[in-house]
Amino acid sequence: MRVLGIDPGLKTLGWGVIEVAGSRISHIGNGHCVSSGNDLAARLLSLFEQLTDVVARFAPDTAAVEQTFVNRDGAGTLKLGQARGIAMLVPAQAGLPVGEYAPNTVKKTVVGVGHAAKVQVDHMVRLQLPGARIAGPDAADALAVALCHAHHARASGRLAAAVARVGGDTDLHTKSGRAGT
Repeated sequence: MRVLGIDPGLKTLGWGVIEVAGSRISHIGNGHCVSSGNDLAARLLSLFEQLTDVVARFAPDTAAVEQTFVNRDGAGTLKLGQARGIAMLVPAQAGLPVGEYAPNTVKKTVVGVGHAAKVQVDHMVRLQLPGARIAGPDAADALAVALCHAHHARASGRLAAAVARVGGDTDLHTKSGRAGT
C-alpha cells in the first residue's frame, strides 16, 4: 500500500509518500508545494496543480490529511481550511480514499505523546524512515500523517481480519448458542 500524507498550508503544503508492505515501511518521497500568485484563488490553483502532479508521479493507493486546528485568527483559519480543501480534493479526484487525523492523533501515533513538539515529530519520522532526506518541517509533518494513516489502516485491517475469522458475527450471544436479547 502506498500512502500519501499531506500537511495542509496556504503558503507551503507539505507532502510525503511511504510504502507499506506487511510490517515494513519505506520512504518513497517528500517535498513541498509552495503557492504562488497574487490572490487567494491563484494560490489555491497553484497548490492544486502541484499536488495533482505529486499524485500523478507517485501513484498512491490512499491518502491522509491533517485536520485543521482553530486558532484565534478566524480569517487565517478559514484560509487554511481552503488549502485543506485542496489537500482533500486532489486525492479524492484521483479516486483515492482520504483519511483525516487530528494533529494530536498524528503526534501520539508517531511520537507517543499527543502534544509533542515539531522537533520530536521530525526526529521520530527520521527514526522510522532511516536514510530519508526530508525537505523540511512541513514535509516531516506530512510523512508523520502518512505514518499515522499506515498504522491506523494496519490496525483496522487486523480488526476486520479477526471479525472475518469468527464468521463476521460480532454478537457473542448468538455464537454461544443463545438468542440475543
